[in-house]
Amino acid sequence: MNIDSLLQPLQHFGVNLGLSRIVKLLANLGNPHDRISVIHVAGTNGKGSVCAYLSSVLTEAGYRTGRYISPHLIDWTERICINEQPISSEELSQLVQTVQAAVSGDDEYPTQFEIITAAAWLYFAQQQIDIAVIEVGLGGRLDATNVCSEPLVTVITSISREHWQQLGPTVADIAREKAGIIKPGCPVVMGSLPTDAEKVVRSRAEELQSPIFTPQPALQISPGWAEYQTLQYPLPLQGQIQLTNSALALATLEILQQKGWKISQSAIINGMGNTKWPGRMQWLIWHNHKLLIDGAHNPAAAQVLRNYIDSLNNQNVTWIMGMLSTKEHSKIFQALLRTGDKLYLVPVPDNSSANPTELANLANNIFPGLSFCQTYNDLSSALESAFTDTNNLVVLCGSLYLIGHFLATLNHA
Repeated sequence: MNIDSLLQPLQHFGVNLGLSRIVKLLANLGNPHDRISVIHVAGTNGKGSVCAYLSSVLTEAGYRTGRYISPHLIDWTERICINEQPISSEELSQLVQTVQAAVSGDDEYPTQFEIITAAAWLYFAQQQIDIAVIEVGLGGRLDATNVCSEPLVTVITSISREHWQQLGPTVADIAREKAGIIKPGCPVVMGSLPTDAEKVVRSRAEELQSPIFTPQPALQISPGWAEYQTLQYPLPLQGQIQLTNSALALATLEILQQKGWKISQSAIINGMGNTKWPGRMQWLIWHNHKLLIDGAHNPAAAQVLRNYIDSLNNQNVTWIMGMLSTKEHSKIFQALLRTGDKLYLVPVPDNSSANPTELANLANNIFPGLSFCQTYNDLSSALESAFTDTNNLVVLCGSLYLIGHFLATLNHA
């Protein structure tokens, strides 16, 4: 059975944070998560690339390495990988059916995310992996991934005001949810957080007697190369923020080494160099034109993208953007747009998209100095139109779902 037809009907359960359903479901499946060594990674931004670095290095070091991430860009199978290879569609369909069959008749039905998370735990246990790198879906404390009682390391990459509708209105509220993945005595690697958020995470770590590590960002030593402590390594992912994200990954690997995991310097250098994390500050060729794509779906990610673009010393930018209705549109525009830029607005297909016309009015109010602002019914017509004016750097951003839609059309072209 097709994986979409299995998982699509579960969408109406929506986001329903809480651990009772996943705990029951995993118990019915024999608690597969208890048989797995885990690195658990939370954060507003950066958690995906930290997971990508860790998974790449651990694979290179010879460990059978599982990785679980969300969302996917093109296909559900991207969420569950072993040694960088996505699960096959057949195996995933099989697992989802096994998981669904394990739901007790009288229990509250699990959400779509809970079903796929349970499938990941089951797959990793069946495949007898050595270690799993698990990315939190949303928040931390009540996220379906938060079922492992003794992770090897927990990582909190960054905290800003994202998903506040579910997690609470302030950065401290959000930090409290993310700090929910910290477990008694298990080391915590923490990125640079706003003061309020850092206080919350530190006090939670102290309460649980969990040692906390706050690595300094790596230093850029030449294009595509960085240095962390005394280690020089290739850095294939773009943007200043990767100096921070890669340092978080390296600090995590250092803790594993201290716990007796065999990770050589060459495994680290090759693993870092081989890291791929598509859809994030990625350069592509579209119909012979250079295009920069990035999810940039919240203000902090938008600022990171803007910093990267500023480092390229481009004059004006042509933006092609679509956003979900739930995002902080004006803050994202404020981070990205500059007077003289051009803005092409599109809907995000198959999702609760912000209305492009409303976005255009908002953008014009914030930046009356835009040299062009127009809405389009679909992405391909916006791309066609944008590239007729080729002097500017063209950037497609605003939603990972939009990026996924673009990459899917690229694959079928």
